[in-house]
Amino acid sequence: MRDIQHFVSGAAQPGVSGRFGDVFDPNTGEVQAKVALATAAEVDAAVQAALAAQPAWAATNPQRRARVMFEFKRLVEAHMDELAGLLSSEHGKVIADSKGDIQRGLEVIEFACGIPHVLKGEYTEGAGPGIDVYSMRQPLGVAAGITPFNFPGMIPMWMFGIAIAVGNTFILKPSEKDPSVPVRLAQLFMEAGANLGMDLKGVLNVVHGDKVAVDAILTHPDIAAVSFVGSSDIAHYVYSTGTAHGKRVQAMGGAKNHGIVMPDADLDQTVKDLVGAAYGSAGERCMALPVVVPVGAKTADAIRERVVAELETLKVGVSTDAAAQYGPVVSAAHRNKIADYIQIGVDEGAELVVDGRGFALQGFEKGFFIGPSLFDQVKPGMKTYQEEIFGPVLQIVRAESFEEALALPSQHQYGNGVAIFTRNGRAAREFAARVNVGMVGINVPIPVPVAYHTFGGWKRSAFGDVNQHGVEGVKFYTKIKTITARWPEGMTEDSAFVIPTMR
Repeated sequence: MRDIQHFVSGAAQPGVSGRFGDVFDPNTGEVQAKVALATAAEVDAAVQAALAAQPAWAATNPQRRARVMFEFKRLVEAHMDELAGLLSSEHGKVIADSKGDIQRGLEVIEFACGIPHVLKGEYTEGAGPGIDVYSMRQPLGVAAGITPFNFPGMIPMWMFGIAIAVGNTFILKPSEKDPSVPVRLAQLFMEAGANLGMDLKGVLNVVHGDKVAVDAILTHPDIAAVSFVGSSDIAHYVYSTGTAHGKRVQAMGGAKNHGIVMPDADLDQTVKDLVGAAYGSAGERCMALPVVVPVGAKTADAIRERVVAELETLKVGVSTDAAAQYGPVVSAAHRNKIADYIQIGVDEGAELVVDGRGFALQGFEKGFFIGPSLFDQVKPGMKTYQEEIFGPVLQIVRAESFEEALALPSQHQYGNGVAIFTRNGRAAREFAARVNVGMVGINVPIPVPVAYHTFGGWKRSAFGDVNQHGVEGVKFYTKIKTITARWPEGMTEDSAFVIPTMR
């Protein structure tokens, strides 16, 4: 049985708590490894390593820190097949999707390679007589990230890539469900430093754990900032607890992303987009598209007919099956939760057009598989519409007008992402301006911004004022200092007892 250990100060550290979590192979349902679950003392040991490393790392000039990011990027690309295989074996997503997971994280690393430019401050010469004013961005110290199971490659790189590039050191607490890829990334980061003749011990540390480790991070006095991605209830807890202990916190929560389909949309392409966005990665994405809102009965009927036809050709298979569109979900408990939501939808009166609960894969009957499901006639008051299912379930919520369709995502408790499918530029422009959601796609089903823009939802999809990655990420992981300077000219002036002004 494989033992997954912590990674602190550049080396594997066995757990001492005596507590372990099971790491399953979702394809077979078998336990493939044990992961150590940290005590508060083990979290503190990682923080002390990060504290010791941070002054020297912050003093390393931004260009040299960028070179580490360049080398780290090269190593991750060289190990892409290994990382994707490891990711799929613990998460369940198909290999191609795992490579996409890692690639989207690498795009933030690419952004971090340009950190010398991004860190340049502002300068004003002659703001007053002989006075210059300039600003600089400086690291916070030790930062931490708490990441979910659904993107074990991408989201850690979203967080530690920028945090480390600007001069912080980092504590990563990945999901205990699929922890191997984060550890491997930390090992490759150390190798990147060694290849450049730099000792990066303590710069990036990985501590596994459950609520004990999370609470230790949120209350530790030497951790300055915490980034989190997970469910909304936990995001709210992380935000309120972390800020109560004086930390800067960004906490991304759940989602119920809508796809608005106007009557003039290209339905052939739109249905392809909807099916990919709803069922890809078995729906285990915070940017999945689990709700389609066709405008008008004719549009709704056409969408339903075409989605059913697409689902008849959709292949669910093991993670290593190159022909499979998606694989198993992450755990038996999560599969059962999805099945329970499907039954709730039936009990609420929605029409279950396609039922995926009876799906079984021959030869892998103990795997955590569930087939694609489709609901029609879903109403806004239903629990299955209001809550995040996080599985391969698409719901059709019919709207009679553009205004009704616009209101649905705008009034929903979540506000992560939304998409509109239309050929009408004016309608798309108005929708993007008015919808009460943080990220909008126009004929783009999964509107995850590129790395040099920023990621973040509204309402219960995000807690905190600063988004993930891009320039917003740089702002989150740095504090700004402004300097007003005047050099003596050989004359002594009288004391000033009023606030200085730039006359």
